Amino acid sequence: MSNSEEQKSFTSAPINWYPGHMAKTKRLIKENIGLIDIIYEVIDARIPYSSKIKDIDELIKDKPKLLIMSKYDLCDRLETDKWIKYYEEKGYYVITANLLEKNTNKLISKTEEILSSLIQKRSDKGIINKKYRGLIIGIPNVGKSTLINSLSNKKKAVTGNKPGVTKNLSWISVNEKLDLLDTPGILWPKFDDKTQAYNLASMTAIKETVIDLCDISIYILNKLNELYPDILLNRYGISNIDNDDIVSSLDIIGKKYGCIISKGEVDYDRVFNMIVNDIKSNKITGITFDRL
Repeated sequence: MSNSEEQKSFTSAPINWYPGHMAKTKRLIKENIGLIDIIYEVIDARIPYSSKIKDIDELIKDKPKLLIMSKYDLCDRLETDKWIKYYEEKGYYVITANLLEKNTNKLISKTEEILSSLIQKRSDKGIINKKYRGLIIGIPNVGKSTLINSLSNKKKAVTGNKPGVTKNLSWISVNEKLDLLDTPGILWPKFDDKTQAYNLASMTAIKETVIDLCDISIYILNKLNELYPDILLNRYGISNIDNDDIVSSLDIIGKKYGCIISKGEVDYDRVFNMIVNDIKSNKITGITFDRL
């Protein structure tokens, strides 16, 4: 296999992936927004810019909003904390969430801070102990369902490490204070920013059939080479990526992990799958691909 065959160039055309259920979800959100007290937008802490829904304000109007940086245990905290400060300076409320830990108290406390005026109005009317109603929204595979289950301490939402698991809107009772309207992951119709698209693909927010697996894996290697050379060396045994000879790097990885067909030839498809799965299965952690 030649270098030119392996080193496929990223397409120059916009990347489109907008399944029908996403348009339906946006319509249903607009229809139900009047029932909602607060919006919880879940963002992947490893891609705090790329995973933020671009047209969300058109959906939620002027509803109070809390940004939840999910998968905070998997990110490069030094870099992600810069994004937290960036969003806070823009007027957002932000909390972090490790999806395998219980985050209920932190979420409820911040919710009551944000909704203090609403709570006071209800109290003035003699309305007490009324549940808050939150809409939880985010891109595919950002961890919404896992977060809901950690909040409620029960498996109430179906989870899966791939985009498109949740298909419909559904109300979920978290506890005596909070009900959540869970929504399917949504994106925008096309990606003009290729870096953003590949960041999303690297974190499995876009189905692997949309962007070539070869392109995604080589993009990941290049990001590690640029931002995390120690991870590249420790995980794959590579000190530097040479894109003029990308096959040499793929050969090193293939031989290191036994991705071999016959006669010692490297199975490149297995190498591509392994690189993408290394992030999906959290074998590679401590990374943040978006940079200010």
